Amino acid sequence: MGIIKKIKALFHSDWCSSCQIAMTENYKQLFMLPMSVGHYVSHENAEYYKKNLVKVSSKKDIPIGIYACGIKKYRCSKCGNNLVQLSIFLPVRNQEKYEETIYFKNGELDAFIDNNR
Repeated sequence: MGIIKKIKALFHSDWCSSCQIAMTENYKQLFMLPMSVGHYVSHENAEYYKKNLVKVSSKKDIPIGIYACGIKKYRCSKCGNNLVQLSIFLPVRNQEKYEETIYFKNGELDAFIDNNR
């Protein structure tokens, strides 16, 4: 049974890498990312997001042609590990055109999330 959980954990980004079980989502928020169509640049440094994300209530608050970022924070109920997922997309005609998803596993965005609750 252990090997099956490890294999499943490889294909589920919201599973704990230590315990190989599904993590619980305990935070979800939408942000505006100040980049416009044709000017998207990938960033993997958490500091960039801390400085540039603007909290919004809904997609309708994001101007046309500006990127959005959905943040989800997960916690493992067994070992307490945290995982933050950033999904960067462009809202286009009621659809989401995803650019990339970035994961932070070492608490890099914890203070930012706590300040935006």
